[in-house]
Amino acid sequence: MRINADLWVKAYIRRLGSEGAAAFVVRRGDDHGGSIFIRVNGLDGTSELYGPAIAGLTEIATERRWSLRKSADDADIEAMIAQELKFDSDLWLIEVEDRQHRHFLDEDLISE
Repeated sequence: MRINADLWVKAYIRRLGSEGAAAFVVRRGDDHGGSIFIRVNGLDGTSELYGPAIAGLTEIATERRWSLRKSADDADIEAMIAQELKFDSDLWLIEVEDRQHRHFLDEDLISE
């Protein structure tokens, strides 16, 4: 069983704080079923957007897995987030501010 989105977000933000990175809930989604998107803002005009890995992968039902959706300038990332919101109004958006572009999803990141 996968933990709900609200609890996962709280734990993730706490972990980032302990690592010295700032993170904020920009948009609060559904506590239980909302998709979580993570924007890593490098504070240099560029960002990366991570979202849920494509469904159908074996561990998805019990664990959250992530994939890089886009790495681009901030305006392009904003546009992509706006598109995602059209499809899923219950999504969460977490913003990480880190000049080294660290996402802290290493063990959960799936390359596609």
